[in-house]
Amino acid sequence: IHDIWPNLSFFVHGGVSFEPYKKGFEKLISKPLTYIETYLASEGFIAYQDRQFAKGMRLALNEHIFFEFVPFNDRNFDVDGNLKEDAETLMIDSVEEGVNYAILLSTAAGAWRYLIGDTIKFVDKKRSEIVITGRTKHFLSLVGEHLSVDNMNKAVKLAGTELNICIPEFTVAGVPYGLFFAHKWWVACDDKVDPNVLRKKIDQHLVALNDDYAVERKSALKEVYLDILPESKFMEFMNLKGKIGGQHKFPRVMKGKMYEEWLRFLESVPSHT
Repeated sequence: IHDIWPNLSFFVHGGVSFEPYKKGFEKLISKPLTYIETYLASEGFIAYQDRQFAKGMRLALNEHIFFEFVPFNDRNFDVDGNLKEDAETLMIDSVEEGVNYAILLSTAAGAWRYLIGDTIKFVDKKRSEIVITGRTKHFLSLVGEHLSVDNMNKAVKLAGTELNICIPEFTVAGVPYGLFFAHKWWVACDDKVDPNVLRKKIDQHLVALNDDYAVERKSALKEVYLDILPESKFMEFMNLKGKIGGQHKFPRVMKGKMYEEWLRFLESVPSHT
C-alpha cells in the first residue's frame, strides 16, 4: 500500500471490529499507521476515538442525537435478543462502567427510540467513552455463559497472536451435547495450524475473559468444537447470500435459519476438526 501512497499515515475505520483483520492488513503496509476508530450508522454519527491509544470511543453528545441505554440482561431482552415491552431505560448520568447496554436513539431527523441493535460498554464514564461489545442478537448464552462478540474477538486475537496466524473470520453456534450443550466454532485461517491447539487456546482465553463462561465450562457447557476452513469459504457463503461488500458482516453467532443455511452450505466442505 505504501508503494502506492507513500505518505499514508492515518487509517480511519468503523462499522466492524478491526482487530480480526489488523494482522492481515499490516502485511500490506511497510510502516506503522495511526488507527482511528469511528462509530457511525444511517441514523447518525454516534462516537469517535478522540485521542490516540484511547480504550474506547467518545459518544457524540452534541450531534442532535438523544441517547437512552437499556441494560442488556434477561429482564430487558428475551432469549432471541428482542427488547421486552417493559424494559428499563437509563439516561447517560445513570450508566455504569463495565455493564453491557443496548442503545436507543432519538434524532432530529425523525428516529424515535430506535433500537440500533448494537451493545456497548462504558470504559470511561467521565469522558463518555464506550466500546462496542456485540449485537443484541449475536450474544451466545445457552446456559448463562453470556458470551459476547467482544469476548470472541479478543480471544481470537490473543490466540492468533500466540500462534502467529491470521484469523480474518469466524462464527460460533450452540449445539447439543447429550443432556448438556457445547459450542461449535468455524474459523477462517489459511495459515498452517493444529485445530486442536487453536481450540484450546480460544477456550482458555474465553475462560480468562468471561467469568460466566468459566463457570459454565465446569458445568453445563461440556465441550468446544472447532473446524478450520479457508477464508474463501466464508466469502463464498456471503456471496451466495448476496451480501458481499463493506456494508455486510459475517455473523459471529449462528442461530435459526441462518445456522441451517450455513450447515447446508458446509455439507460440501471437508472438515478439518
